[in-house]
Amino acid sequence: MNPDRFHLTLTSASQVVMHGWWPVEATARGMLPVWVGSWGTLPDARMTLVDEETGTVLTEWPEPS
Repeated sequence: MNPDRFHLTLTSASQVVMHGWWPVEATARGMLPVWVGSWGTLPDARMTLVDEETGTVLTEWPEPS
């Protein structure tokens, strides 16, 4: 199990504000609503969850339009 596989990034005004890494996708996905609730009001806040092993973007908030 890769402890750095699922990478959640928070950006605000195009600047990286915070990172988090988890070995389990469900745990990383569970952090997304926590981050949205805590930091979703930052200017131009965006959160992206990536599977670092495959390079796949798993989810984004807000969803791309």
